[in-house]
Amino acid sequence: MSAPQDPVTPLLPSTPASHAVSRAAVEPSIWERISNYVSEHKVAVYTIGALVVVAGAGGVYYYSAQASSKKAGTESKSGKERKRKGDKKRKEAEAEAKEEKEKEDGEIELPAPNVETVEEEPLPEVTEESVGSLSDDQRKDFANRLKLAGNKAYGAKDYPRAIDLYSRAILCRPDPIFYSNRSACYNALSEWGKVIEDSSAALALDPEYVKALNRRANAYEQIEKYSEALLDFTASCIIDSFRNEGSAQSVERLLKKLAETKGKAMLDNKSRKLPSATFVTNYLQSFRVKPIPEGLEEHATLTDTEGDYWLRAGLNAVGLKTAAAYNEATTAFDKAMELGNSHEALALNWRATFRYLKGESKEALEDLTKSIELEPQMTQSYIKRASMSLELGNRDSAAEDFAKAVIQNPNDPDIYYHRAQLNFICGEFGEAAKDYQRSIDLDPEFIFSHIQLGVTHYKMGSIASSMATFRRCIKNFEKVPDVYNYFGELLLDQGKFEEAIEKFDTAIEMEKTEKPMCMNVLPLINKALALFQWKQDFSESEELCKKALIIDPDCDIAVATMAQLLLQQGRVTEALTYFERAAELSRTEGEIVNALSYAEATRTQLEVQEKYPQLASKLQGGMGAALGGR
Repeated sequence: MSAPQDPVTPLLPSTPASHAVSRAAVEPSIWERISNYVSEHKVAVYTIGALVVVAGAGGVYYYSAQASSKKAGTESKSGKERKRKGDKKRKEAEAEAKEEKEKEDGEIELPAPNVETVEEEPLPEVTEESVGSLSDDQRKDFANRLKLAGNKAYGAKDYPRAIDLYSRAILCRPDPIFYSNRSACYNALSEWGKVIEDSSAALALDPEYVKALNRRANAYEQIEKYSEALLDFTASCIIDSFRNEGSAQSVERLLKKLAETKGKAMLDNKSRKLPSATFVTNYLQSFRVKPIPEGLEEHATLTDTEGDYWLRAGLNAVGLKTAAAYNEATTAFDKAMELGNSHEALALNWRATFRYLKGESKEALEDLTKSIELEPQMTQSYIKRASMSLELGNRDSAAEDFAKAVIQNPNDPDIYYHRAQLNFICGEFGEAAKDYQRSIDLDPEFIFSHIQLGVTHYKMGSIASSMATFRRCIKNFEKVPDVYNYFGELLLDQGKFEEAIEKFDTAIEMEKTEKPMCMNVLPLINKALALFQWKQDFSESEELCKKALIIDPDCDIAVATMAQLLLQQGRVTEALTYFERAAELSRTEGEIVNALSYAEATRTQLEVQEKYPQLASKLQGGMGAALGGR
């Protein structure tokens, strides 16, 4: 994907090809990741929701994608360019960090090894009573002599002696370096309260004293005041224009700690509910539609006191593809199991599906295992259990379930489609392509196998083959909006903005016409990203996202995109609201922590603006560049 001609790194589209590229071989800093939040978040959401493209159910493939992206065999042009820039940036940062360290080490001049801390001449005795009688020149001279002696004592690890000397130097002249050096002694003694006190005194004299900020931040972290530590390390990053690798890594670490702490609490108090209709629809449509079982047909007479009545009601509700209908389906499948029914394995499968979508993975796994015990021939239960195993990081169990499913029914195309998804996310594109083709051979009418095969060719570097696959899809499935949407994503990844937007517009019109009551909002969001990348058109991009959120208020991708668009414009307070909303919409602990990391980073930016107003210019300039991934 070609970068637009502007100083801000573009938002990446949600193309399957860009998913792994967005997690480039160079590990990005938190600031770069904030810039790419939409791209990363859409990996999660597409993996969760758009199984049709990314190949996964829930956080399953999002989890695996992070580990496997580095295994990808090819990168798009934009990915290689980002990698080159990342390598250059990293080398520059390392050089600057080394230079800064040498500079900082000069504050405490360490003596040569084995040198005893014996002064060549008697040091001045200074007390609170006697210091008032000294002249300015005497104070300056005494302070410097005491500081140098303190440095030698520090080098010899005689910290009490160094503390006394620095304290006497401070009496002569309150200098930020003296306070900082004394805080270094307290740091060595793990006296964190005194470290904070002296670092704060240094910062009162020099608000942009990076070393004092970092030392105080470390002390805050030691006493588990993570928010305070994060604020100091962030201010340090901004002052240093994000060039100090150590400070940046500390920000990463603290964001994770904060997000994990808050995420656990949020998950414990989180009400279990279904994700957005877009999410649910894209998950369900990754499985081929099965015929209604005998006895559940519409002409069959059933009453609401029978489990079969509720099982049929649930299946009918699923077909409506709206948020309200999905909630009705959840209730119906629960009632079907409570009352008992004549298709228990199927009812368990469906209850497990909606439990899983609500984030109740343990209960869902139990249901699927029971379903398999009752009816081993129901291969879909193996497939769904495999997806959940993969989400938990157990690829071997997932592979085992696929193998069992093949034994039960070697001609079920769903098995090969979903096994291909596993291989796709793990970067084994050759194996994935074989399974997608096998799925197509068994059922050429299932559009998503064709789409994903085209995406796999793209990932393998066979661009021409990929484009040809999508053109055949348009010819053979000309009324299916998903084809145009995902073809548009690959065009966008190549920087073909006009063609991509044309495809998104076609998909949008088809969605409006074909599915007015359950419109898929992904083409709207993709068009918003395309307009932003191409023309930096914030206004139109925002309007498209707002339309998507009117149609599907809980759409994770639309929320994440709005957060990023607002952040790019410096509307940090508004962006924070959307990042927090993204955390609320997340299903699993990992997804919540991911979203909260960005929320905490954004919140800290606001706190820096408030607490360090003198950094405003750097925050707008340096922070903007950092958030832009530069």
